[in-house]
Amino acid sequence: MALYRIFISIVFFSLTFSTPTTFSLNEPDPDSISTVYELLPKYGLPSGLLPDNVTNFTLAADGRFVVHLPDSCEIEFDYLVHYDTTISGRIGYGSITELKGIQVRKFFIWLDVDEIKVDLPPSDSIYFKVGFINKKLDIDQFKTIHSCHDNGVSGSCGDSWKIFLEVIWS
Repeated sequence: MALYRIFISIVFFSLTFSTPTTFSLNEPDPDSISTVYELLPKYGLPSGLLPDNVTNFTLAADGRFVVHLPDSCEIEFDYLVHYDTTISGRIGYGSITELKGIQVRKFFIWLDVDEIKVDLPPSDSIYFKVGFINKKLDIDQFKTIHSCHDNGVSGSCGDSWKIFLEVIWS
């Protein structure tokens, strides 16, 4: 009888942990999404991660994506963020990995953003991986889709003071 219970336990364990579990985190069907701003929330990410001037995007079944902008540009969040004309990576539920085409300015240098992640279950935080550093920010600033600004404006005198103050207070 004990041997029978062990056998049933092994079978139950095998079936429970060897079959894929979905938890209702089903990956969206790439063909059912018309804009990148619809795509991001379906993966648990805020729609304001990208600027409002996306011209088109592609999404492969494995989560690889490419987003196109007409021009490179910048948006001021807690940090100044630069978007290249082409942004690519791999999207999964709650994260974007292998990210290319987004940089953040810290002090006087631009650093590549490698990954973006949110907590599961969702919280008020979003995480940006830059090299080996993870930076936690308030997610509310990324819930609204922002207009992108021409990156030629970054040399203004007002911006120089902003950089100076950022250096002092960081």
